[in-house]
Amino acid sequence: MILCWHLEHGHSVIPKSVNPKRIAENVAIFDFHLNENEIRMIYALDTSRRGGPEPADISTRTYSFAIPD
Repeated sequence: MILCWHLEHGHSVIPKSVNPKRIAENVAIFDFHLNENEIRMIYALDTSRRGGPEPADISTRTYSFAIPD
């Protein structure tokens, strides 16, 4: 459902799975469209908080690999 939402909103997605069932599900997203209730449910997931580090906090001090300029 989330992959379909991203594609319907023009986002690029790169799904990853090693599970054959999940891979098949990821390919089958072109067979349906989300209804208004499903779209509302996905929007409700937004907590306005980042899921990862703040970009300004990423440096060679906080990560062990070199970050190119």
